[in-house]
Amino acid sequence: TELACGTVAASGTLGQIIPPSIVLILIGDIVGVPVGDLFLGAVLPGLMLVALYIVYILIYAHLRPASAPTIAWGDGQGMMWSRVAKALFPPLFLMVAVLGSIFAGIASPTEAAAVGAVGATGLALAHGGFSVKMVDEVARSTMQLTSMVFIILVGAAAFGLVFRGTGGDGLVRHALGALSAGLGPWSVLAIVMLFIFVIGFFLDFIEITFIHVPVLAPVMIDLGIDPLWLCILIAVNLQTSFLTPPFGFSLFYLRAVSPPGVTTAHIYRGIIPFVLLQLVGLLLVFFFPALVSCFL
Repeated sequence: TELACGTVAASGTLGQIIPPSIVLILIGDIVGVPVGDLFLGAVLPGLMLVALYIVYILIYAHLRPASAPTIAWGDGQGMMWSRVAKALFPPLFLMVAVLGSIFAGIASPTEAAAVGAVGATGLALAHGGFSVKMVDEVARSTMQLTSMVFIILVGAAAFGLVFRGTGGDGLVRHALGALSAGLGPWSVLAIVMLFIFVIGFFLDFIEITFIHVPVLAPVMIDLGIDPLWLCILIAVNLQTSFLTPPFGFSLFYLRAVSPPGVTTAHIYRGIIPFVLLQLVGLLLVFFFPALVSCFL
Protein backbone atom coordinates (compact mmCIF):
# COMPACT_ATOMS: atom_id res chain seq x y z
CA THR A 1 0.00 0.00 0.00
CA GLU A 2 2.79 2.42 0.88
CA LEU A 3 4.55 1.81 -2.44
CA ALA A 4 1.36 2.44 -4.40
CA CYS A 5 0.60 5.61 -2.45
CA GLY A 6 4.11 6.96 -2.84
CA THR A 7 4.25 6.14 -6.54
CA VAL A 8 0.93 7.81 -7.35
CA ALA A 9 1.61 10.90 -5.23
CA ALA A 10 5.17 11.39 -6.47
CA SER A 11 4.38 10.80 -10.14
CA GLY A 12 1.62 13.38 -9.85
CA THR A 13 4.18 16.02 -8.87
CA LEU A 14 6.26 15.49 -12.02
CA GLY A 15 3.95 17.87 -13.87
CA GLN A 16 5.43 20.68 -11.79
CA ILE A 17 8.86 20.29 -13.39
CA ILE A 18 8.29 18.47 -16.68
CA PRO A 19 6.97 20.91 -19.33
CA PRO A 20 4.41 22.31 -19.68
CA SER A 21 4.57 23.45 -16.08
CA ILE A 22 2.69 26.30 -14.44
CA VAL A 23 5.47 26.51 -11.84
CA LEU A 24 8.08 27.25 -14.51
CA ILE A 25 5.82 29.81 -16.19
CA LEU A 26 5.26 31.71 -12.94
CA ILE A 27 8.91 31.61 -11.89
CA GLY A 28 10.07 32.63 -15.36
CA ASP A 29 7.73 35.61 -15.36
CA ILE A 30 8.96 36.78 -11.95
CA VAL A 31 12.69 36.25 -12.52
CA GLY A 32 12.61 37.39 -16.15
CA VAL A 33 13.82 34.17 -17.79
CA PRO A 34 12.18 33.10 -21.11
CA VAL A 35 9.68 30.32 -20.53
CA GLY A 36 10.93 28.41 -23.56
CA ASP A 37 14.43 28.28 -22.07
CA LEU A 38 12.99 27.10 -18.76
CA PHE A 39 11.05 24.32 -20.48
CA LEU A 40 14.17 23.14 -22.29
CA GLY A 41 16.24 23.41 -19.13
CA ALA A 42 13.74 21.36 -17.12
CA VAL A 43 13.58 18.43 -19.54
CA LEU A 44 16.63 16.53 -18.32
CA PRO A 45 16.08 17.17 -14.57
CA GLY A 46 12.49 15.99 -14.98
CA LEU A 47 13.50 12.84 -16.84
CA MET A 48 16.20 12.26 -14.24
CA LEU A 49 13.57 12.27 -11.50
CA VAL A 50 11.50 9.79 -13.52
CA ALA A 51 14.55 7.53 -13.78
CA LEU A 52 15.18 7.77 -10.03
CA TYR A 53 11.56 6.79 -9.33
CA ILE A 54 11.71 3.84 -11.71
CA VAL A 55 14.99 2.53 -10.29
CA TYR A 56 13.66 2.77 -6.73
CA ILE A 57 10.39 1.01 -7.61
CA LEU A 58 12.21 -1.81 -9.42
CA ILE A 59 14.62 -2.34 -6.52
CA TYR A 60 11.80 -2.22 -3.96
CA ALA A 61 9.69 -4.66 -5.97
CA HIS A 62 12.66 -7.01 -6.35
CA LEU A 63 13.42 -6.98 -2.62
CA ARG A 64 9.74 -7.23 -1.61
CA PRO A 65 7.87 -9.09 -4.37
CA ALA A 66 4.67 -9.21 -2.33
CA SER A 67 4.43 -5.41 -2.39
CA ALA A 68 4.34 -5.31 -6.20
CA PRO A 69 2.83 -8.58 -7.48
CA THR A 70 3.20 -9.33 -11.18
CA ILE A 71 0.21 -9.66 -13.50
CA ALA A 72 0.00 -12.84 -15.53
CA TRP A 73 0.04 -12.43 -19.29
CA GLY A 74 -3.39 -13.30 -20.68
CA ASP A 75 -5.48 -13.17 -23.81
CA GLY A 76 -6.73 -9.69 -22.98
CA GLN A 77 -3.30 -8.06 -23.13
CA GLY A 78 -3.69 -7.03 -26.75
CA MET A 79 -6.94 -5.25 -25.96
CA MET A 80 -5.32 -3.59 -22.95
CA TRP A 81 -2.46 -2.19 -25.04
CA SER A 82 -4.98 -0.93 -27.57
CA ARG A 83 -6.85 0.93 -24.85
CA VAL A 84 -3.59 2.32 -23.45
CA ALA A 85 -2.57 3.60 -26.89
CA LYS A 86 -5.98 5.17 -27.44
CA ALA A 87 -5.85 6.94 -24.08
CA LEU A 88 -2.17 7.95 -24.28
CA PHE A 89 -1.30 9.12 -27.78
CA PRO A 90 -3.94 11.84 -28.41
CA PRO A 91 -3.06 13.77 -25.21
CA LEU A 92 0.63 13.18 -25.93
CA PHE A 93 0.21 14.65 -29.40
CA LEU A 94 -1.56 17.65 -27.88
CA MET A 95 1.27 18.17 -25.39
CA VAL A 96 3.85 17.99 -28.18
CA ALA A 97 1.87 20.53 -30.19
CA VAL A 98 1.72 22.96 -27.25
CA LEU A 99 5.39 22.61 -26.32
CA GLY A 100 6.53 22.52 -29.93
CA SER A 101 4.82 25.81 -30.68
CA ILE A 102 6.70 27.40 -27.75
CA PHE A 103 10.09 25.84 -28.50
CA ALA A 104 9.85 26.77 -32.19
CA GLY A 105 9.02 30.36 -31.33
CA ILE A 106 5.67 30.12 -33.11
CA ALA A 107 3.59 30.97 -30.05
CA SER A 108 4.01 32.57 -26.65
CA PRO A 109 2.95 30.59 -23.56
CA THR A 110 -0.43 32.36 -23.57
CA GLU A 111 -1.00 31.58 -27.24
CA ALA A 112 0.17 28.00 -26.70
CA ALA A 113 -2.39 27.70 -23.90
CA ALA A 114 -5.07 28.66 -26.43
CA VAL A 115 -3.74 25.94 -28.75
CA GLY A 116 -4.03 23.47 -25.87
CA ALA A 117 -7.57 24.57 -25.06
CA VAL A 118 -8.69 24.17 -28.68
CA GLY A 119 -6.94 20.80 -28.92
CA ALA A 120 -8.51 19.57 -25.67
CA THR A 121 -11.93 20.63 -26.94
CA GLY A 122 -11.30 18.69 -30.14
CA LEU A 123 -10.33 15.58 -28.17
CA ALA A 124 -13.48 15.88 -26.07
CA LEU A 125 -15.56 16.11 -29.24
CA ALA A 126 -13.77 13.10 -30.74
CA HIS A 127 -14.41 11.00 -27.63
CA GLY A 128 -18.04 12.09 -27.40
CA GLY A 129 -17.55 13.68 -24.00
CA PHE A 130 -18.24 17.27 -24.99
CA SER A 131 -21.32 18.80 -23.37
CA VAL A 132 -22.62 22.09 -22.04
CA LYS A 133 -22.31 20.73 -18.50
CA MET A 134 -18.64 19.90 -19.07
CA VAL A 135 -17.94 23.38 -20.45
CA ASP A 136 -19.67 24.92 -17.43
CA GLU A 137 -17.60 22.82 -15.00
CA VAL A 138 -14.35 23.61 -16.81
CA ALA A 139 -15.16 27.33 -16.93
CA ARG A 140 -16.00 27.42 -13.22
CA SER A 141 -12.87 25.49 -12.28
CA THR A 142 -10.71 27.77 -14.42
CA MET A 143 -12.32 30.86 -12.90
CA GLN A 144 -11.74 29.59 -9.36
CA LEU A 145 -8.09 28.76 -10.03
CA THR A 146 -7.44 32.04 -11.82
CA SER A 147 -9.16 34.03 -9.07
CA MET A 148 -7.10 32.27 -6.41
CA VAL A 149 -3.86 33.06 -8.25
CA PHE A 150 -4.81 36.71 -8.73
CA ILE A 151 -5.84 37.14 -5.10
CA ILE A 152 -2.49 35.73 -3.99
CA LEU A 153 -0.78 37.94 -6.57
CA VAL A 154 -2.49 41.05 -5.17
CA GLY A 155 -1.47 40.08 -1.64
CA ALA A 156 2.08 39.32 -2.75
CA ALA A 157 2.31 42.67 -4.55
CA ALA A 158 1.12 44.49 -1.43
CA PHE A 159 3.60 42.54 0.69
CA GLY A 160 6.38 43.37 -1.75
CA LEU A 161 5.60 47.08 -1.65
CA VAL A 162 5.57 47.14 2.15
CA PHE A 163 8.69 44.97 2.33
CA ARG A 164 10.65 47.20 -0.02
CA GLY A 165 9.21 50.36 1.51
CA THR A 166 10.54 49.39 4.93
CA GLY A 167 13.95 48.47 3.53
CA GLY A 168 13.48 44.74 3.82
CA ASP A 169 15.00 43.98 0.43
CA GLY A 170 18.14 45.89 1.34
CA LEU A 171 18.36 43.99 4.62
CA VAL A 172 18.09 40.64 2.83
CA ARG A 173 20.65 41.72 0.22
CA HIS A 174 23.04 42.86 2.92
CA ALA A 175 22.62 39.66 4.95
CA LEU A 176 23.08 37.33 1.98
CA GLY A 177 25.95 39.46 0.70
CA ALA A 178 27.70 39.16 4.07
CA LEU A 179 27.17 35.39 4.02
CA SER A 180 28.51 35.24 0.48
CA ALA A 181 31.64 37.13 1.48
CA GLY A 182 32.32 34.63 4.22
CA LEU A 183 30.99 31.38 2.75
CA GLY A 184 30.79 31.94 -1.00
CA PRO A 185 27.80 32.19 -3.38
CA TRP A 186 27.26 28.43 -3.58
CA SER A 187 26.92 28.13 0.19
CA VAL A 188 24.42 30.98 0.19
CA LEU A 189 22.50 29.27 -2.60
CA ALA A 190 22.43 26.07 -0.53
CA ILE A 191 21.03 28.03 2.43
CA VAL A 192 18.34 29.58 0.20
CA MET A 193 17.39 26.13 -1.13
CA LEU A 194 17.15 24.81 2.42
CA PHE A 195 14.96 27.77 3.38
CA ILE A 196 12.60 27.15 0.44
CA PHE A 197 12.45 23.44 1.29
CA VAL A 198 11.49 24.17 4.91
CA ILE A 199 8.81 26.75 4.12
CA GLY A 200 7.44 24.30 1.55
CA PHE A 201 6.11 22.28 4.49
CA PHE A 202 3.75 25.12 5.38
CA LEU A 203 3.12 27.18 2.20
CA ASP A 204 2.03 26.15 -1.29
CA PHE A 205 4.11 26.84 -4.37
CA ILE A 206 2.08 29.88 -5.48
CA GLU A 207 2.67 31.74 -2.22
CA ILE A 208 6.37 30.88 -2.22
CA THR A 209 6.70 31.89 -5.87
CA PHE A 210 5.00 35.26 -5.49
CA ILE A 211 6.25 36.23 -2.02
CA HIS A 212 9.72 34.75 -1.50
CA VAL A 213 11.14 34.33 -5.00
CA PRO A 214 10.91 38.08 -5.88
CA VAL A 215 12.93 38.83 -2.75
CA LEU A 216 15.56 36.08 -2.99
CA ALA A 217 16.09 35.68 -6.74
CA PRO A 218 17.47 39.19 -7.50
CA VAL A 219 19.97 38.87 -4.65
CA MET A 220 21.18 35.48 -5.86
CA ILE A 221 21.52 36.76 -9.42
CA ASP A 222 23.56 39.73 -8.14
CA LEU A 223 25.87 37.19 -6.48
CA GLY A 224 26.59 35.66 -9.88
CA ILE A 225 24.14 32.74 -9.89
CA ASP A 226 22.87 31.88 -13.38
CA PRO A 227 19.16 32.86 -13.56
CA LEU A 228 18.13 29.80 -15.60
CA TRP A 229 19.87 27.39 -13.24
CA LEU A 230 18.40 29.20 -10.23
CA CYS A 231 14.86 28.92 -11.64
CA ILE A 232 15.20 25.18 -12.26
CA LEU A 233 16.59 24.64 -8.76
CA ILE A 234 13.64 26.53 -7.28
CA ALA A 235 11.18 24.56 -9.42
CA VAL A 236 12.62 21.19 -8.36
CA ASN A 237 12.56 22.37 -4.75
CA LEU A 238 8.96 23.53 -5.01
CA GLN A 239 8.01 20.17 -6.51
CA THR A 240 9.12 18.58 -3.25
CA SER A 241 6.68 20.82 -1.36
CA PHE A 242 3.79 18.96 -2.99
CA LEU A 243 4.78 15.84 -1.02
CA THR A 244 5.81 17.24 2.35
CA PRO A 245 3.19 17.14 5.12
CA PRO A 246 1.16 18.66 6.56
CA PHE A 247 0.18 20.85 3.58
CA GLY A 248 1.43 18.89 0.57
CA PHE A 249 -1.18 19.23 -2.17
CA SER A 250 -0.54 15.76 -3.59
CA LEU A 251 -1.23 14.21 -0.19
CA PHE A 252 -4.64 15.88 -0.01
CA TYR A 253 -5.52 14.93 -3.57
CA LEU A 254 -4.52 11.31 -3.05
CA ARG A 255 -6.37 11.05 0.26
CA ALA A 256 -9.52 12.38 -1.37
CA VAL A 257 -9.63 9.65 -4.04
CA SER A 258 -8.14 6.75 -2.06
CA PRO A 259 -10.28 3.74 -1.07
CA PRO A 260 -11.31 3.41 2.59
CA GLY A 261 -8.53 0.91 3.30
CA VAL A 262 -5.84 3.50 2.58
CA THR A 263 -5.08 5.64 5.61
CA THR A 264 -3.24 8.91 5.96
CA ALA A 265 -0.42 7.01 7.67
CA HIS A 266 -0.06 4.80 4.57
CA ILE A 267 0.29 7.90 2.40
CA TYR A 268 2.79 9.62 4.69
CA ARG A 269 4.97 6.52 4.95
CA GLY A 270 4.76 5.95 1.22
CA ILE A 271 6.00 9.38 0.20
CA ILE A 272 9.10 9.44 2.42
CA PRO A 273 11.37 7.57 -0.06
CA PHE A 274 10.16 9.75 -2.92
CA VAL A 275 10.84 12.96 -1.00
CA LEU A 276 14.38 11.68 -0.44
CA LEU A 277 14.66 10.86 -4.15
CA GLN A 278 13.55 14.37 -5.05
CA LEU A 279 16.20 15.77 -2.73
CA VAL A 280 18.75 13.56 -4.49
CA GLY A 281 17.55 15.02 -7.79
CA LEU A 282 17.85 18.54 -6.37
CA LEU A 283 21.42 17.81 -5.25
CA LEU A 284 22.31 16.45 -8.69
CA VAL A 285 21.02 19.62 -10.37
CA PHE A 286 22.84 21.69 -7.73
CA PHE A 287 26.22 20.03 -8.26
CA PHE A 288 25.88 19.53 -12.02
CA PRO A 289 24.50 22.76 -13.55
CA ALA A 290 25.17 21.37 -17.03
CA LEU A 291 22.04 19.22 -16.62
CA VAL A 292 20.03 22.41 -17.13
CA SER A 293 21.85 23.74 -20.18
CA CYS A 294 22.42 20.56 -22.20
CA PHE A 295 19.42 21.18 -24.52
CA LEU A 296 20.01 24.92 -24.95
